[in-house]
Amino acid sequence: MKLILANPRGFCAGVYMAIDVVDQLLDICDGERIYVYHEIVHNKHVVDRFRGQGVVFVDSLENVPRGSIVVFSAHGVSPGVRAIARERGLAAIDATCPLVTKVHAEAIRYAEKGYQILLIGHADHQEVVGTRGEAPEAIQVVQSPADIPLLSIDDPSRLVYLTQTTLSMDDATVIIGALKKAFPEIKEPPSEDICYATTNRQSAVRALAGACDLVLVVGSRNSSNSVRLTEIAEAVGTPARLVDDKTEIDESWFTDVDRLLVTAGASAPEDLVQDLILELIERYGGEVEQHDIHRETIEFGLPGTLKKFMRSRNIDPTGRRITLDTSAALSAWLNEHEIAHTTVDLTVGRT
Repeated sequence: MKLILANPRGFCAGVYMAIDVVDQLLDICDGERIYVYHEIVHNKHVVDRFRGQGVVFVDSLENVPRGSIVVFSAHGVSPGVRAIARERGLAAIDATCPLVTKVHAEAIRYAEKGYQILLIGHADHQEVVGTRGEAPEAIQVVQSPADIPLLSIDDPSRLVYLTQTTLSMDDATVIIGALKKAFPEIKEPPSEDICYATTNRQSAVRALAGACDLVLVVGSRNSSNSVRLTEIAEAVGTPARLVDDKTEIDESWFTDVDRLLVTAGASAPEDLVQDLILELIERYGGEVEQHDIHRETIEFGLPGTLKKFMRSRNIDPTGRRITLDTSAALSAWLNEHEIAHTTVDLTVGRT
């Protein structure tokens, strides 16, 4: 069996940053309890690792003792949550992905200009809940074209749409097309809201899945972008399975599978991909090919709230430099484990 590894896959810059925030706090807050509002990222293994280090995850700030340290997850929070944190005297560290913050800023700006905002996304997703909280009186959520006739529109010439950053590009395109047909004057956001990492991982699967017999996506079931990757594979006619780790693979999936595509959602650690590769090589043998579709070089520094917190404790807020080149890192790992492999450079862009 030939294992085709999609690149890019796995952690994006926003996830690296959010995880690094908690790691830094664990380093500098020896013995102090650290709380995280919701899961820091949507991955079971990441959350369980932090729980093992004493981090407490909460769904309500009422469960955080007054004066404690709390981290806002990568998905962002509403102004109401920030207000509660201030009222309780919490040391709030904001690990919101900067690309989510961008959508928040757009929502605020358009609401202040008197626009009605149609937010394309999943109503119960934490990112959408947080964005909607910026201007609840101005925002309506659109989950599918079927929602459009139910919208309450005051002035079709004062409409703008925004999108959840982790949506399927295909789904978003369908909804945007339906909105433009219903409201020809609707305004677009100044730049694409679906984040570069979501776009790149989806386009890599779209480019590679059609030539494979099965796609395995490493990621948790509550990870929106991971679920979207399975949907995209199936849309091009290739069966796909979402697995948290190697323990969830089922031998029955691999009957008559000659080419297997492996990828990972933006919140899935690379070590889970590596463990999966070792398991598949041990069971089925075969060759490994890494296919590079995009090169990602974006890095986000430590958030300002963490830098301020570190300075308050006389700590130099110099963040770690993080290597995001999954392709080079995996090649080194494969060499270390003496696994024969090749890299196919199909790069179509650099982000």
